[in-house]
Order: sequence, then structure tokens, then C-alpha cells
Amino acid sequence: MTGSILSILTFRTYSPQLLLLCVLVITPIFVLAQGTPVTDSHVSHNRRQALGKADTHEHLSREWGLNPAEWARYQRLMKGPLGVYSTNLDPLTALGIEARTEIERRRYAELQVLAEARRVEKLLVYQRAYDAAWQRLFPGLQPVMSPAAITTTPITNSPQRLAVFVRDDCPPCEKRVQRLQDDGTGFDLYMVGSGQDDSQLRQWATQAGVDPNKVRSGAISLNHDGGRWQSLGLAGDLPAVIQKVNGQWQRQ
Repeated sequence: MTGSILSILTFRTYSPQLLLLCVLVITPIFVLAQGTPVTDSHVSHNRRQALGKADTHEHLSREWGLNPAEWARYQRLMKGPLGVYSTNLDPLTALGIEARTEIERRRYAELQVLAEARRVEKLLVYQRAYDAAWQRLFPGLQPVMSPAAITTTPITNSPQRLAVFVRDDCPPCEKRVQRLQDDGTGFDLYMVGSGQDDSQLRQWATQAGVDPNKVRSGAISLNHDGGRWQSLGLAGDLPAVIQKVNGQWQRQ
């Protein structure tokens, strides 16, 4: 089309205004035609990326026992205040905290119990392998904080049992835990902001001087917070030592 118009313009005489008008009309058409393959390629690339993300999200939602709508809601929640206050919160805890009905809350609680049971079972299997390796390599030496030292127990209902919430890079947290341990007090320790990183929690406990034997005996348990501190709604900075009094958790 462009060639025919130019050939006509070559053999006929037109005013300069008409020639300029033809150029203005023809040029965008020519550029658009040239750019079409690039646009199609860009759209195809974006489509492949979108499909890849959708497959990843579907796989992750299945791993947590969630449907795509629940996974999408979890992602929205983590972009809001919940994600700001509790980064790296797992999907079941996030959805459970923000449950809209009692049925939802019960569903996520049961899914989390099942997920944590599977996780603990794997840890215990590895614990046996770890203990055997330690005895082979360092017989007679006291083992350090082992991988299975991390538990995922809920906050105890025992009125005598303390729950201690700590965070990383917190010297007062370490001192408070050391005093409780020296006093022979049993407690459940919860690390806020650990991001479910077992190695970070073990490293903190070792640095704070937590006795591995007391962990093994159950006198002290090490846990990821998993949003529990936020769900309690208690004011004040960490460390926080709390105990249940008349059915309500209170700072000690």
C-alpha cells in the first residue's frame, strides 16, 4: 500500500500541503506494522510469566492444604498491617489470626496442628541420626543444641507454666532467660520474628546459655512465635514473661 501511494506521488504533481498530509498518515501505519511482532512477543512472555506464577501459587497452596482462594487471601493479608507487624508469618497462622468465622478458625487450627505434627515427626527422625553422629564423632562430649530442640507446642494452659517471648539482638531477653533458668523455672520460650528459621532459634538459645538437657527433659521448650505474641494483644516491649491468671494471660 505504501509503495503504490509513493509511486502515484512520484508521477503526479501535488501541493506541498497534500504531500505532507500523506506522509503524516502513512508513517504511523508503517511503524505500527513494523512493531506488531515485538508487541506479540512481549505479550507472549508476560503470559508465560503469569502462568508460571499461577502454577507456583497452586503448588504452594496444596502444600499447606489450602485452596487457591485461601492462598490469595493470605497474600493480601501479608501486604497489609498483619504482614508489617508479623513478617514471614506462615499461611495457616495468618489466616487463623484473621479468621472471619469460628469455622474458619477451627479449620486453620486443625491444619496447623497436622502440619506441625508432620514437621515434628521429621525432626525426631533427624534427631536420632544427629545423636548417633555426635556419639560417633565426639564420644563423651556434651551435645550442643540439636535440630530437634525446636518444638511447635501451643501456649500451655498450666497456671504454673510461664511463656517467655523474646527476639533476636536483645540483650535484656538473654538476661531474663538466664535468670529464669538459674532459678529452676520451667518455661516455654517463643522467638518473635524468627521467620520459622530453626537455625536462628537454636543459635539464639545457645548464645543465651539455654541448657540443652533442660530442653530435652521438657523443662524448657523452644518455639517459633508464629504470630502468638500479636494474637495475645499484650502491651510493652520484649522480653515478656507471661502467665495465665484467672483465665487471662498477664505479664509477670
